[in-house]
Amino acid sequence: MLGIPEWAIGVAAIVAVIGVVQIVGARVAPRGYRRRSWRDWGGRGGEPSVESEEMQAKLAELEDLKHRVGELEERVDFAERLLARHREGERLPP
Repeated sequence: MLGIPEWAIGVAAIVAVIGVVQIVGARVAPRGYRRRSWRDWGGRGGEPSVESEEMQAKLAELEDLKHRVGELEERVDFAERLLARHREGERLPP
């Protein structure tokens, strides 16, 4: 058929159907409806979404909590070493 491969005609038909479905979907969608774009997910391009800002705030809070837990672990280790040293001094020699 005019030198066009059959697979190319199939691909063109699929692309055309997808385009028609998108156009019809945009016309049928409610007025305030806005489709999510890939930019909203990745945080690239445009303004950051509210969810992205919330996620960044939660990540910052998580990092702070990790830091605090690390400090507490160091304090507990220090206290355990002091107690162990103190108990070794109280033992009677054999």
